[in-house]
Amino acid sequence: MNETLSPKKLADEGQAAYKKGDFISAGNAFRDAAEGYKLSGDELAAAEMANNLSVSLLQAGQAEKALQATLGTEEVFKRSGDLRRQAMAIGNQAAALEALDRLQEAAQHYELSAELLKQIGDNETRASVMQSMSALQLRQGRQFEALATMQAGLNGIKRPTTKQRLLRKLLQIPFKYLNR
Repeated sequence: MNETLSPKKLADEGQAAYKKGDFISAGNAFRDAAEGYKLSGDELAAAEMANNLSVSLLQAGQAEKALQATLGTEEVFKRSGDLRRQAMAIGNQAAALEALDRLQEAAQHYELSAELLKQIGDNETRASVMQSMSALQLRQGRQFEALATMQAGLNGIKRPTTKQRLLRKLLQIPFKYLNR
């Protein structure tokens, strides 16, 4: 770990590197920040940094390391009662599993993440997870399920963007055709 920087400064350094697209440097900074937070006893911040590390590793094409980085963090968030970050950790695991072609496990993780987000009313993030799940279902050849999943995710959004409203209307077309 870089002894001269606090975990907060390392986290900031990781965010800056991530924004520049330097995912390896970002991951290294997040790894060091997670270690620093762990040593200081801040389990929640360490778990958050581990999830940031996971996202960075996934962006860098290191799916197995990304999965390993996030494993167990969902339990840290669950113990603290933080359902949003628990759902995000599970979603990160789903993305890593999908990248590893462990599609059935990925689908289960996306479903659990979406359910937790629904429980807390985070419809925007849930729509994003549903979009990922829909794309996965398309990969599996489950076209109608993919359409229904995408539609369910969009229907939960209270103030959809213009793009989301258009997509909602487009998704209604196949179902109207089938119901004739």
